[in-house]
Amino acid sequence: MTFELTHIILLGISYLLVLFFVAHAANAGWIPQCITNHPATYVLSMGISFSALSFYGVIELAAEFGYGALAYYMGTGAFFLFAPIIQAPLAGLCQRFQLRSIADLLVFRYSSQLAGSLATLFICLCLMPLLVVQIQAVADTLLILTHNSPSETINNTELQQKRDSFALFYCLLITAFCMVFGAGYSHYKSLITTMALESLIKVSALMVIGIFSVMVVFGGLGNLDQWLLDNGEYLVRLHAPEQGSSSHTLLLVFIATGVLMPHIFHMGYMGQSIHQVSRLISWAFPLFLLFMALPVFPILWAGFELKVALPIAYFTIGVPQYAGAPLITLIAWVGGLSAASGALVISILSLSTTILNQWLLPLLRLRTQRDIYAQLRWLRRLLIMIITLLGYSLYLWLDRRYSLIDLALVTFIQALQFVPGVVAVSYWHRANRFGFFAGLLAGTLVWFVGLVMPMMFTWYTLPLPLLNQDITIGIAAWEAVALIATGLNVTLFIAVSYLTPITDEERYHGDLCAEDQLSQPFRRTLDVTCAQDFKTRLAASIGADAADKEVNRALRYLDLPDDETRPSALRRLRTRIRTNLSGLLGHTIAAEMIDQHFPYHNPATTDVMDINLMETRLERLGHKMQGLTADINQLRLHHRNTLQELPMAVCSLGLDDEILLWNNTMAAITGIDDKAVTGSSLFELPDPWGPFIRDFADNAQTHTDRQAIDRRGNTRWYRLHKAAIQESPGQRVEGQVILAEDITDIRKMEQELLHNTRLAAIGRLAAGVAHEIGNPVTGIACLAQNLRYDDDAAERETSIADIIALTGRISRIVQSLVTFAHTGQSPPRDFQPVNIHQCIAEAVHLLSLQQERKSLVYRNQVDEELMALGDSQRLIQVFVNLFSNASDASPEQGNITVTSTVHAADHAQSARARIEVTDEGSGIDPDYLKQVVEPFFTTKEAGQGTGLGLSVVLSIIAEHKGQMTIVSPVAKGRGTCIAITLPLVADSA
Repeated sequence: MTFELTHIILLGISYLLVLFFVAHAANAGWIPQCITNHPATYVLSMGISFSALSFYGVIELAAEFGYGALAYYMGTGAFFLFAPIIQAPLAGLCQRFQLRSIADLLVFRYSSQLAGSLATLFICLCLMPLLVVQIQAVADTLLILTHNSPSETINNTELQQKRDSFALFYCLLITAFCMVFGAGYSHYKSLITTMALESLIKVSALMVIGIFSVMVVFGGLGNLDQWLLDNGEYLVRLHAPEQGSSSHTLLLVFIATGVLMPHIFHMGYMGQSIHQVSRLISWAFPLFLLFMALPVFPILWAGFELKVALPIAYFTIGVPQYAGAPLITLIAWVGGLSAASGALVISILSLSTTILNQWLLPLLRLRTQRDIYAQLRWLRRLLIMIITLLGYSLYLWLDRRYSLIDLALVTFIQALQFVPGVVAVSYWHRANRFGFFAGLLAGTLVWFVGLVMPMMFTWYTLPLPLLNQDITIGIAAWEAVALIATGLNVTLFIAVSYLTPITDEERYHGDLCAEDQLSQPFRRTLDVTCAQDFKTRLAASIGADAADKEVNRALRYLDLPDDETRPSALRRLRTRIRTNLSGLLGHTIAAEMIDQHFPYHNPATTDVMDINLMETRLERLGHKMQGLTADINQLRLHHRNTLQELPMAVCSLGLDDEILLWNNTMAAITGIDDKAVTGSSLFELPDPWGPFIRDFADNAQTHTDRQAIDRRGNTRWYRLHKAAIQESPGQRVEGQVILAEDITDIRKMEQELLHNTRLAAIGRLAAGVAHEIGNPVTGIACLAQNLRYDDDAAERETSIADIIALTGRISRIVQSLVTFAHTGQSPPRDFQPVNIHQCIAEAVHLLSLQQERKSLVYRNQVDEELMALGDSQRLIQVFVNLFSNASDASPEQGNITVTSTVHAADHAQSARARIEVTDEGSGIDPDYLKQVVEPFFTTKEAGQGTGLGLSVVLSIIAEHKGQMTIVSPVAKGRGTCIAITLPLVADSA
């Protein structure tokens, strides 16, 4: 049964046009996203791992290896069965960094462009035989369908030219499809959808042929069982085939098809996120394999039953043809065309991408004044044409000397050489480039000498002079070649990696690949200040339009504004732009371009954790964590929420003054949202908070009281604390945490207490003032009475002078009381020069007005010219409180001495005076030294003191930018010395 060549060609063109239409419809959005984005579409698209070999060649594999042929499906399915463990880490890595090929992955992992160049060379050698398989299968089956003697068509030399013409025409159609729908970088959805349709067609066609073989050729399952009983040799060959000893090696070889065939890698790891489909793919793809495997043996046995006079590989199309079923025959041919076309398209596209990224772009300089995307498209189109031409040329050279299985084994054995290097990406961070080079070169050398050279030059023995014998090489020795090449590869890879040093860059990328998305911990300072800088600098390499497009695409992906300036956001933007450029230009070119235009400043410490980056990724990955990792994340969230909801304002800073934490209380008191400020620099905080926090962060003090902030005329007071952040005690400081406490209410309460204390002091002075005023008033009354009797002018003048003197005394007493009663609440900016000696003298005079007082000696030894900046009334109150406490503690006739020293100005602060008030009392219990300055703490009996004296002193001294220290006892277990420091007027200093 034959078909018209025109009809078959039209059928083939029609099928390819359907693929064109589906690809265009997916690109144009005509196909709903619920289909193009469905996980089942992704799973079906992975069916490109089954090429013409799975449609035709696997039948020959079953004849040679019996049940061992199932290794083809088991090897491929093994990776997908364990997709969450094996494929998900690689897929996540490739999608995160836009690694388009195995070569890009190896360059990224081993930090070596040479790794990518070598991998590209070996990928080309690996895929070329696979291209020949697809071309040869389509050309052979087209010839079989269109000639009267199928048994003679394959080996008839007269028909070779026609078959080769078919192959050329087919290659041109595939090239056109690839150039239209594969040369761009935005067609992955259309390719996935098209390849899913291709997989559905081929598996359906194979199932139809299998059912036809069982139900039509044999007449049902029962008749098939009887036929197998009558032809026992076929059952024997299932369990003990001639090649049975190679079935385990066959499984090893076909393992490479599941993840490491370059065209499968290209499609599988750049489509839908495998994390989204890993659970589905772990059972759905093995189910797909089952449907692919079920028809294999029925088709094989049906071919033997019908005595199909074709190579066993073509029983798939020969069975319906010999059975006289034209429709089933055409379905079989379309299924085979579908299987070959899908694999050929993706193989050509993956090769063009790899060669462009690893060979051409590092050598060429793209023209920035032109559309860079158009330049890349035309370069890929040129590569597509060259690759297809090379595949066709190799097909002509080999001239069908080798079967589909032979060519496939050559491809898979070379793909197996990438297994050690790729597996180490996720699971062995100690691997280095030298081990990878040694293993890959050794394995490839064995493969090339053992399989490629015999295939190219038709010699099948290799002389070994040292052993004085020849060994067999070539496809007949594929098992030995596979085991020796892989064993030598693994051995050298491990040995050399252990014996040679690993660079810091390799170790960093090894940790990044071997762990998870959180393994990018270093925070470095970026030499960019805003998002616009990225566009300006990047334009020098890829042009202004492309730079604007790529930066905007990265901003949209990260949901960042166009005017972004936060350092942490700019670091994320840099990483995203590099990722986008990796998909466009390859990892090597993208990394070089980004490092050139947007370098990091090398800080003093390069291993500071990027907390903001880790937090962002943890938020994104939190729902995916399980087990201990999820528990640790919950603990992290608990501690973070504790800090966020803490009623005290918390701000955490890195060494470079980057804000790492800004809790809710800090946001509330400042009015600055945490999302707007986290990740920004402390210098970018608006006034007044920027200077307020920055000044405290930069000084040496760990605590400060009563810092005022004026916000729209409303003054708020804050107490600040800070502490260094260390991984563990004694380790390097990685930043600091600042706590701010709003003490405005406490401040108001202290002001009220201060006022009340002043009133109480005035009350205590009132009796003494009345007594002091009573004497001069009595004198004035007597003198006034005498004036009416004094006739002598001289005596009247004397009396008047006495009255005036007594009146002046009263005025001084009253003025002293008024001065002390003054509120003294002038703001710090109104501080005036104050004579310290006079303030002390005034305080002594006020205390002398008390009616009940001890007989004490006040020694004012302070320099009479010492001038400080301050408020005289409040400083008088300081000394009144200090002298009152000293008086209460001192014995009768005791001495209270006030001395002063001056400290010259230095780079840290201005000139300051130290005034010490020393008494001869019983001293302060050491247990109470830290408590005596607390409000309401007193050691006196109930009703004898309020406990506010030293607290008020501390408050006033802090307002004057001074400090207070207490030393007790002073000498011989007695006495207390309270020292205060005050800033001096420059002239006084």
